[in-house]
Amino acid sequence: MNELSMTTMLPDFVQLRWNALICKVISFGLVLVLTACSGGAEPPRSAVLKALSLQIQLTQRSISRTLDLPEPAENPTVSRVRIEDQQTVLIGEQSGMKIKGRFDWQLPGDTFQVDSPFEIYLERGDLGESWRLARPTGSQDGLSQDWLTFPLPLS
Repeated sequence: MNELSMTTMLPDFVQLRWNALICKVISFGLVLVLTACSGGAEPPRSAVLKALSLQIQLTQRSISRTLDLPEPAENPTVSRVRIEDQQTVLIGEQSGMKIKGRFDWQLPGDTFQVDSPFEIYLERGDLGESWRLARPTGSQDGLSQDWLTFPLPLS
């Protein structure tokens, strides 16, 4: 090999190493960004449990008022939540989560446990430290979705 061929090969080798380093840095940066974006957006399992319990309570109250019955004194027991799908959605002007799955629940004093499908919407609190159950209420203008939100108890 002559001296001329060695010097022409050197820049290609340096260029390949440089390109490999740039690709690794970009890949690492993308992993960090995607992890940071997805990790904090998901509600904790405890928030999903509380939201399902609140959803049942609100439904019970609505039925009790419609039938002119006394409202239940105790809350249902919610357990074994299996999340099958979750998506980021817009709730009004806030970012929220649409969560679908199955869960077990039981009314106080009842020996029968019910396995039910669910679909709930959760909205992150203003400071990002809490969650609210969001329920669609239709639309006043016929073009957009209106929402009612209910704060979940803090742990």
